[in-house]
Amino acid sequence: MPENRPVEPTTPDNTTVLLLRRYRVTARGAKASLAEALRERDVLLAAVEGDAVFGFAWVIITRALDRAAYLRLLLVAEAHQSRGLGAALLARAEREARALRCRHLVLLVTRTNRRARSFYEGHGYAHVGDLAGFVRPGIAESLYLKSWRA
Repeated sequence: MPENRPVEPTTPDNTTVLLLRRYRVTARGAKASLAEALRERDVLLAAVEGDAVFGFAWVIITRALDRAAYLRLLLVAEAHQSRGLGAALLARAEREARALRCRHLVLLVTRTNRRARSFYEGHGYAHVGDLAGFVRPGIAESLYLKSWRA
């Protein structure tokens, strides 16, 4: 299994390829988003083997909502899905958020994405509600939450 490690500020290009394939963003847009994340000190994790990136997690740390972190993105290359890589990235993202004193991790999943919803529910996330048109008009997102505060 590829190794999970933080994305280095000097090497976001391999991660950009995953974003381009999955979300059909431009190379410039993907690089700009990653550069902003690095500037803001977001938690960026990549599952890598050699120079190849097979998965990516992006967590935004905040003091809002009782110190919740937001999982902006969890992405695994199609050829490497259903092999535990997403679970490993998620677990590492949770550990990083806890180490930074966050009490919760929240995320959005497109409501019609049953596979992703099942994945998060299987990892202890509770469905909190749905947000119609929150990210894009005409598309509903489901809000999920996992808490670990004492």
